[in-house]
Amino acid sequence: MGFALTMALLLVANPLDPISFLQVQMEEQTVAVADRGDYTLPFDGVSLVDVNRLQTMMEALTKLAYKEPVNATISNSGAIVPEKKGRKLHEEKFLQQFYEYYYGEGPRTLQIPLQVIYPKVDQALMSQVRKRTIGQYTTYFNSRNKNRSHNIMLASNAINNYVVLPGEIFSFNKVVGKRTKEKGYLQAPVIVRGELSEGIGGGICQVSSTLFNAVDKAGLHIVQRYSHSRDVAYVRPGRDATVSWYGPDFVFQNKYAYPIMIRARSYNGSMYVSVHSFPEIEYEPRHVPSVNQSTPEEGPASPPILTEPTMP
Repeated sequence: MGFALTMALLLVANPLDPISFLQVQMEEQTVAVADRGDYTLPFDGVSLVDVNRLQTMMEALTKLAYKEPVNATISNSGAIVPEKKGRKLHEEKFLQQFYEYYYGEGPRTLQIPLQVIYPKVDQALMSQVRKRTIGQYTTYFNSRNKNRSHNIMLASNAINNYVVLPGEIFSFNKVVGKRTKEKGYLQAPVIVRGELSEGIGGGICQVSSTLFNAVDKAGLHIVQRYSHSRDVAYVRPGRDATVSWYGPDFVFQNKYAYPIMIRARSYNGSMYVSVHSFPEIEYEPRHVPSVNQSTPEEGPASPPILTEPTMP
C-alpha cells in the first residue's frame, strides 16, 4: 500500500484536528497528511521530533518525487531527440519547511520542494560529439538464429548513443545490465565455435567483441578484456571480448580531451559499432584487421575456459 493512500485511510479512520495538520502536496494533489503529535517523541515538557518517523515519510516522498533525466539521443533517421530534465526531492528545503510547521502553530500546506536533475547529455553536446568518426567495426551473424539475433539487438540498443566523457570509464556489464528474461533476453544455448554462452542472453559476446574492435581502432585505453579459450567465428583470433554478468567484463577509458559517443546497430545478420567525437579531437588510431563478410557456422555448446585478462 502506498504512503499517500495509507495516510489518507488513517485520516478517514481518525480525523485530525483541522487546526493542526500538515498537508503535503505535489502537482496540486495531496500526497501526505501529518499531525504534530504523530511526529513527537513522548517526552514531558519538551517537543522533540521523532526523526525515524520523519525519515520514513521523507523516503516515501523521495520515491514519489523522483523522475529520472533522459539524455539526448540520435534517432535511426539521424535526428537529435532532445533531452528531458529529471527531478528529485529537495531534502534540505523540505526539512526546513517541516520544522517551521512543527514548531509553529496551526495547519499548513506544503508544496514538495523539487530539485532539477540535469541529464548527462544535452542537444548541444550531441550535436558536436557526432561530427567525427574515429573508429568503426562490423561483424556478422546467422540471422536465422532468432533468439541469438534478438539478444544481439537488445544489447546493441543498450550501448547505442552512449556518451563517455573525458577520463570516464565504460563498463559493458554496467551499461548493458544483467541479461534477464524480464528485460526481454531469450534463451540462446547455441554457441559459435567456442563462444561463451550465458543461456539467457546468449550472443552478447558478439556485441562486446564488436565494440572492443571499434574502440581499439579509435585508440581508446582498454582497461579490461578477456578472451575465450578458443577462437570464435565472428572476429579474428585474439580479437574477441567475452562478457558475463557474474564473470568477465569489457572495460575501457576515454583518454581523450573530448567526449566520445558509441553508435551501435544490428540488422539482417550484421553487427555494426562506430565511435564518434568532436571535430577538433586529436586521436591515435590503431590498425585493427577486419573480418570477412560471411555467416558463422554454429555448433553445439561446450564448457568454456577463460583466459587471463588482457591489460594493455
